[in-house]
Amino acid sequence: MTSLDEIERLLPDLTPGERALLLQHVAQHLGEASPGIDSDPAICGGEPRIIRTRIPVWLLEQGRRLGLSEAALLESYPSLRAADLANAWAYVASHLEDIERQIAENEAA
Repeated sequence: MTSLDEIERLLPDLTPGERALLLQHVAQHLGEASPGIDSDPAICGGEPRIIRTRIPVWLLEQGRRLGLSEAALLESYPSLRAADLANAWAYVASHLEDIERQIAENEAA
């Protein structure tokens, strides 16, 4: 059973006050989230990736740094949408050190 399944199972038993508190906790953690970007240890080694894909954000940023246009990236990865690239660039801007480390680690491998 996943954590989400457990929360869904327990939700009907919570009082209105407990639900409000839960909602506050969720809203607080959403502030740390990046739209369209997910990280799961079981997928791509936990590296941030475009949701619904196995395309890591660092890979797109590395392509951009090598001079690939957004059109070329979208052509190379047909499952991507323009909005995915916008989400990736926003993620890169707010997590630049992590992305640079991931690029360096993957170039060294």
